[in-house]
Amino acid sequence: MSLLRRQLSTSTTNNIETRDINGLKTKTGNVYESIAIVAKRANQINITIKEELHSKLEEFASHTDSLEEIHENKEQIEISRAYERMPNPSLLAISEFMEGKVYYRKNEDADLFS
Repeated sequence: MSLLRRQLSTSTTNNIETRDINGLKTKTGNVYESIAIVAKRANQINITIKEELHSKLEEFASHTDSLEEIHENKEQIEISRAYERMPNPSLLAISEFMEGKVYYRKNEDADLFS
């Protein structure tokens, strides 16, 4: 299932909601660590969406001009609009994090001061 269909089937809205900082903190014990995890997940979602959009638009790429190009442009516009209506990747990442759908781990072996 494409990411577009999967994201449109979720209940995540395009509206920004205020979040309880303590809710973010309870997942990891540290607000900043939670925000870093959400930011990394949002970046992953953004990259996936961008790659999927470019692959779908690449199907319409033509190197010659013709009358059919007008119809192709309409299809390209519809695909682009569908992706524009998707929720922001950061909103998707926050909802995934709060629902416990994000896997993360701490690198305890790394010692920054030695």
